[in-house]
Amino acid sequence: MAYIDGYRLAQSRVLDLAQPMRTGMPQSANHPPFRLVLERRHGDYVRSDGGSAAGEVIVTSGHIGTHVDALGHISHDGLVHGGVAASGIQGPRGLTALGIETFTPYVGRAVVLDVPRLYGVDVLPAGYEITADDLSRAEGLAGSDVRPGEAVLIGTGWSRLWNQYDLYTGLRDGVPGPGPDAAHWLASRRVRVVGGETIAFERMGPGLGQATYPVHRILLVDAGINIVETMRLHELLDSGRGECLLILAPLPIVGATGAPVRPLAIIPA
Repeated sequence: MAYIDGYRLAQSRVLDLAQPMRTGMPQSANHPPFRLVLERRHGDYVRSDGGSAAGEVIVTSGHIGTHVDALGHISHDGLVHGGVAASGIQGPRGLTALGIETFTPYVGRAVVLDVPRLYGVDVLPAGYEITADDLSRAEGLAGSDVRPGEAVLIGTGWSRLWNQYDLYTGLRDGVPGPGPDAAHWLASRRVRVVGGETIAFERMGPGLGQATYPVHRILLVDAGINIVETMRLHELLDSGRGECLLILAPLPIVGATGAPVRPLAIIPA
């Protein structure tokens, strides 16, 4: 019988934690939109045996849909992670260091911190700031301790609103997310990667964009912790599991500041 990290695969359930990618999907106003065009249609070219093929052209930012932020995505006072000058790692073909291709695929334990469950709701209020105390209490509720080098997934319930564009993106009322003290809590635990359900792993007010990104700075620049955004976590939250086996492998696009990913969670059936 096959096992991975203590999980018995034949008796496990696999949950897809990625949102479907499509033209017009919810996204940050800070990034170019996702577009798919059927460039080659069936019948445009027909082979001698009657066969034909269709094919598309895809244009996307690395920060659209479910994706992983590379460490080179954010700088502060001109520096990226490790005190490296941001100006020195930028080139016409992307980043020359700290790009998403340097992210080692993650296969391991992830603790699931279900913050809405603390308050007896399925979805946190728009604009709610998750605190370090929330994370500590959610860790106790999960019954699984956050360990160095592992993953943490923070539930807000926001993925339940995926089909409500203005609400999901926070244009009207903002979105819930961690604040700076929660980010310091995660950094102090020395985790490897964190993930959430919103388009930015931050508490955001209403409107098109965020004035500052303190959580991104603390995690990406200061602590060297990668961020996964726009995750589809509601099925995992509904399972009541405090941890899962997480498989996380973003597309290794050389020089990219982020890339799409299809995370998988494995839990006991």
